[in-house]
Amino acid sequence: MAARRISLLRPSLLRRLFNPYNPSQTPTSLHSPTSPLLPLPSSTSFSSPLLRHPSLFSSFPFSSSSAPSNIVVIGSEQAFNASLQKVQDDGLPAIFYFTAAWCGPCRFLSPKLEEMSREFPNVHVFKVDIDLEGLANTLSKLEIYSVPTLHFFQNGKKVSTVVGADVERVKDAMEELYKSE
Repeated sequence: MAARRISLLRPSLLRRLFNPYNPSQTPTSLHSPTSPLLPLPSSTSFSSPLLRHPSLFSSFPFSSSSAPSNIVVIGSEQAFNASLQKVQDDGLPAIFYFTAAWCGPCRFLSPKLEEMSREFPNVHVFKVDIDLEGLANTLSKLEIYSVPTLHFFQNGKKVSTVVGADVERVKDAMEELYKSE
């Protein structure tokens, strides 16, 4: 079964990029000199060994703040599977936060989620980069089609999902599910 692509383009942007009244327009015409899409500038930071090997991130803290955080960065498909299995087997309260480095709403939500995780220290938060190699089939099975997506687990079972950077919905879900724990 082929993995589905994750589309983060809003319908309004798609309509501007692919004109339905001009069927001859192809994605290659998007890169014309008048196109609003510009290539990213090349940078030596993109060639960093850390960026080529995301499994190395798993030992780094989520942020540089001084207060402890209980967010674990998942660095490989094996680490994701092991974390999911542990949450299910042990019935742990947990959140799996599916994100991407290139996702603007994810960058907005990440520090807010870190703050909330400090309010609920008993809840394990796992940050999963959807661009990890080998994770496409797993994402398809979990029906992760856009980021940010958060799966909330309680007693080893997924009980809620929040799609998008809706901080209030995330906070409400955390309070409803984990306040008494």
